[in-house]
Amino acid sequence: MAETTYSIGEGPATRVSLSLPEGTAEAIRARVGKREFSAFIAEAVERELRGQVLDEYLADYESRKGPVSEPARQRARQVFDEVFAEGAEWPAAG
Repeated sequence: MAETTYSIGEGPATRVSLSLPEGTAEAIRARVGKREFSAFIAEAVERELRGQVLDEYLADYESRKGPVSEPARQRARQVFDEVFAEGAEWPAAG
């Protein structure tokens, strides 16, 4: 039986144990309430993972092709803004 691979932000919810400093947990509860705590954490972790994926891609690209010019960076930002506005999928974690 093949294992299903999910992209960042996809798949069924799974329980995990998480430890946070109390001040951080209280700040989250104050901002989003107790009922939205898990969703807030999930969204924050997804943003971090996506940022790491982008950082890894950029580092790989620059190691192969050299530094990215400022005009190319601006164009990439524009493309990413357009893609993400459409709700595009992210690559699978891992």
